[in-house]
Formats: sequence, structure tokens, C-alpha cells
Amino acid sequence: MDRGLERAGQVVDRSRSQRRTDAGAVMNTHAETTTRQVPAPGLNDRALGWLRFIWDKATTPDDWSDQGEPLAWWDRYTAPPMCSFPRFDVHNTAYVLPVMLEATPAWREVYTRIADELVSRYTSFWGAVDWCTLIGPDPGVDRYPPAWMAFIPEELRGRYAPPGWTGNGVEPWGLQPDPCGADGNVFYRGWLNLVLGMRRYVSGKADEHDPLVITGYQSRQFMWSHARIAEFISAQFRTRPQGPHCENTKIWPFCVSATGLGLQLYDALLGTDLHEPFPRWVDYLRTHYMSLNRDGELGTFALYYDPMEQRLHSLPGPSVAHGVFPCLLYLYPQDREFSLWIYELAMRRLGWSDPKLPLERLRPDPNHLSTALWMAHEVNDTTTEDRIRDFVERNFQPRFFGEENDRFGFWFGYDSTWPRGQVNTTLMLAECGSPGAWWRIFNEPGLTRASGPELRGVDYPNIGIRRAQNDMTASVLSIETTASTPAQRGKPTSFTIEQLPSPVEVSVTVDGQEWAHWQVVGDDAVRLDLDIGDHQIRVAFPNGDSPQNSPHNTT
Repeated sequence: MDRGLERAGQVVDRSRSQRRTDAGAVMNTHAETTTRQVPAPGLNDRALGWLRFIWDKATTPDDWSDQGEPLAWWDRYTAPPMCSFPRFDVHNTAYVLPVMLEATPAWREVYTRIADELVSRYTSFWGAVDWCTLIGPDPGVDRYPPAWMAFIPEELRGRYAPPGWTGNGVEPWGLQPDPCGADGNVFYRGWLNLVLGMRRYVSGKADEHDPLVITGYQSRQFMWSHARIAEFISAQFRTRPQGPHCENTKIWPFCVSATGLGLQLYDALLGTDLHEPFPRWVDYLRTHYMSLNRDGELGTFALYYDPMEQRLHSLPGPSVAHGVFPCLLYLYPQDREFSLWIYELAMRRLGWSDPKLPLERLRPDPNHLSTALWMAHEVNDTTTEDRIRDFVERNFQPRFFGEENDRFGFWFGYDSTWPRGQVNTTLMLAECGSPGAWWRIFNEPGLTRASGPELRGVDYPNIGIRRAQNDMTASVLSIETTASTPAQRGKPTSFTIEQLPSPVEVSVTVDGQEWAHWQVVGDDAVRLDLDIGDHQIRVAFPNGDSPQNSPHNTT
């Protein structure tokens, strides 16, 4: 162990009792945000607008093979040099899907379709374009732009590859054609595992053993499955207490945290224990990858650690806090106490939690301020959330767009045709979900598990669903519709409601009036006919023990 890591461990160890006290106070304040006691609210207009945009991106064909190129709206421009690859937009896009599902657990098909399209892109050549093309040492190692130098230790500049240069082929690992099975590249398979978990979460389909073809170096094909990927990652954690590395040879707490979250979701959905070694890595992070100064404030927090160089790289001064924010989204559902503690440390270090300091004067980083807003929203810290949200609304350019202004995003001052996916993701989590929604995905997935009647064949994106929720105690399915494509408003549409215990005994009201325009279309299904628009629909159904002795509705 190098001396810098040893000193970091000593400082943090002395602070643990205070950390427990500070974080405990925050946890007591916000404990009610975890378990949902009442039905989730419906999706608001911004959430529906973002859903429409990511639907466009996911379902519009483009060529992610080595003979093609992703369409320009896939964000491969943000946060160079390390995140400016299109797969970062792909996995970020997936995060909102299970959050939205909390509002519409009886309507899954739109999220499943988007998730399928995301997986197909992630496993393509462009999904691993960095691993497949950035081979060996970087020949331009002495010619990086000044903006990149902050990500390279000063004494190594001119001879050390920056974040983002994967270096597939360098010793001691050699060329490894499989991007999923390599010693490094955890930021590929870790996020793939997380996206696969989210697809399983929203679809409810047991597909963990289905074959998954991954494209690697020189477009070679490698056969995996969700289960094999999760098992491979867990085995790596058991043998590498410092964490697996991303590029050869950088270990990023950011990426390792995301990798652990994918394992936690896998365990939550399948009842396995593959996440078991991850808490030991969090202990390693506390001891070796961060430190406090003599005032008890954040002194270092690793952007990354290079075990070959035995070098921990942390940003200087208050900027050290920028190492914390990328980790929070992933660490919070896994270790709530630790995450709240480092969140408070980072907010204080930057001055973002001081109401006397105008955020405009602090010139906050948009990515990290978005995470601070999400975190405040997630833990129901309304004072901090309101303060940051006021800044966001005035400075991050929220707007509806498209021919009918039915898409939504934040522009952040970029001169771009489309809202950038990577910087929008975290903000949209706060728009699309209620406090505690993110934590519940990974700790209480049964809350949105498929049960009871379900909508199928919805003509999305012509008609949209704001809310679709079953009350199994009252035997009622509540649906709220809208015109996701305004030009289609008033036109006829229909969808089916399946998994009904006795469809002949159903009763339907639309906007408070009895509705006759439905009919039985199967042993467990009815079809509902209506027009595209804003409607409140109530479908009452008998419990599963009710006899099917009523005549069929034949309207």
C-alpha cells in the first residue's frame, strides 16, 4: 500500500463515530422516504415528454455495427475524455424506466420495448467501441488538450494515458477481445449488468439465462447471459478487495459503485447473494480511497486509483467533492448511511448547502449539481431541493420541443439540436419519481412486481398513460390517459386489459360515468374502446375466487 492511501485510512477511521452521528441525523429526518405507503402519483408532463423523447431514440433504427454510426442524438459528447462514448447515454437512459414504472405498474410494455432496444445497442460494436479500438498505449500521450490535464496526476503528464483510453492490449493483460470477459473494462460489464437488471425489472420476464451475444474486438461474437455476467462480476469482487478496474489500469469508485448496484438489483430480483462481497469494497473505499482534513472536512476522494502506478488521483481543494457526486446515485441504495455522510461532506466542501452563498456565484458543475438535486429529492430534503431547483429552472434551460412541443429536456446552455442524454438523466429521475423511488427499486422491488390486471396493446405514442395502478384490496384498476401525440387527440383507440380473474364481471367507468364500450376478448381479458385524450378510467373486477356466471358484454 502506498503511503497516501495509508494516511487516508487513518484520518477516516478517526472520523467514523462522527460520521455515524451526522448521517444518523439525516437518516432519521428522511427515513419515511424509503417504503411507499400510498400509491405513486401519475407521471407529470415533463416525465411524459422525456419518455416520448427516449422512445424516439430507442425505437428509431440506426446502425451500431462497425459499418455504421449511432444517430447524433445519442450523447457521446459529454464529459470527455472518459464518458464521451454512446453507451454512457444508453445505460443512463435506462435509469428512468423503473422509476416511471412506480406510477404505472400495470403498464410495462413501453418500458420493456425501450429496455430491449437499449440492450441491443449496448451489446453492439459501438457499445464497446473504446475497448475495441483504443488498443495498446496511446500514441498521443504527450498531446492532450489542457482541459484534460486535471484528470492526470501532474507528475505523470506527458507519459500517462488519460481516463477514457482503455488500453486494451497493454501488459500484463495483453489483448483481450471479449469486452465482457476481460480482466478490466468493468465499466462495460458492470453497467451492462445494471441495464439487464432494469430490463428484467420492468418486463417481469425471467430471462437471466437467455443467450446474449456481445460484439468485441474485430467484431468477434461472444456468448453470455445475464446470470453469467453477474456471477463473473461477483467472483471478481471476491478476489479483488480494491475493486476491479476500468481502463488498464484505473479503478474508479464511480464505476465500481455502479457495478455493485447491478449485483444488488440482481439479488433483489432473483434471491441470490452475489452482492455479498460488495460491502467489503465499501469499507476499502472508506479506508483507502478518501480522507478528511484536520477540520473534519473532505480532504481527498479518489477519482481513480492506479494500482500499477500506486497512485490515487483526487482533485485539489473544494473540487475534491466532484469525486463524490458521480458515486452517490449508485452507492445510496447500497449503503444509505455512508452515502448520506459523503453527500453532506461534499455539499459543505463546495458551499452548496450554505443558503447564504448564491449558487450563481459558485458556478456549479451541471452534472454534479443535478446529482445534488436528485439526492435532496430522493431523501426529501425539501429545503435543499427547492434552493437547487430554483437555480436549475433559471439556468439549465428546461423546455418542451418537437413539432408539437410534446418532448421535454434540459439544454444546459449547449448549442445542440437535442437535449444531451447524460446530463439530463439525473435531473429526470427527480422529475419522474417521488422521494425514495430510486432506493425502492433496489431494496423493495416487489412493490412494482407484476400482479393483477395489466394493460396491453396501448397505441403508444399516440395515447399515453400517466398512471396505471391496481388496488388489489379494493379490486380496482385505476388508469389515467393522455394524448402523448397532441395531433391524435380525439381519434379512436383501444387497448386490452389482461390477467383479469373474471372478465365477464368487470365494470368500467370513464371520467366518472359508466362506460359501455368494452367487450370480453379472452378468458382473462377485455378490450376497452375510447378516444385519445385525458381520461380517468376505473376498472372494477372481482377477486380471483369470484364465479364466472355473468353474461358476456357484447358492446
